Amino acid sequence: MSKPKYNPLSPEEERILLHAGTEMPFSGEYNDLKAAGTFICRRCNNPLYHSSDKFDSGCGWPSFDDEITGEVERRPDPDGRRTEIICGNCGGHLGHVFTGERFTDKNTRHCVNSLSIRFIPDGEDLPEVIEE
Repeated sequence: MSKPKYNPLSPEEERILLHAGTEMPFSGEYNDLKAAGTFICRRCNNPLYHSSDKFDSGCGWPSFDDEITGEVERRPDPDGRRTEIICGNCGGHLGHVFTGERFTDKNTRHCVNSLSIRFIPDGEDLPEVIEE
C-alpha cells in the first residue's frame, strides 16, 4: 500500500506540522481573521475548527474554544507541562490546548499555528480530506 499523498508543504509549514515547531506570535495570517468559515488542516484538508469558535485571546496565535468533534486529538506534550493538539487524520502538529484560563464560557483555548491550518470561507466547497 502506498503512502498518502498529502498537500505539499513549505519548509516552515513542515517544521511546524511534522516537527512540532511554533511560529512567532502575532506573525500568522489567521491571528486577526474574523471571517466566517472553516479552518482545515494544511497537510490533509481535515476540517478542524469553525470560525464561530474562534476568539481573540491576545496570545498572538489563532485561538479557538472548541474543535470539530473527533477531528483534533490531544496528547501529553514532551515538555511534560502542556497538552499538544494534533490533526485527528494525519497527526500534524497544530499547537497546544489550555484549560482553566476563563477566556470564554467553555474555559478552553486551542492555541493554533496559522501555518498548520488553512481557512475556507463560508460558501466555498471544502476540499476532499486526504485519508491516511
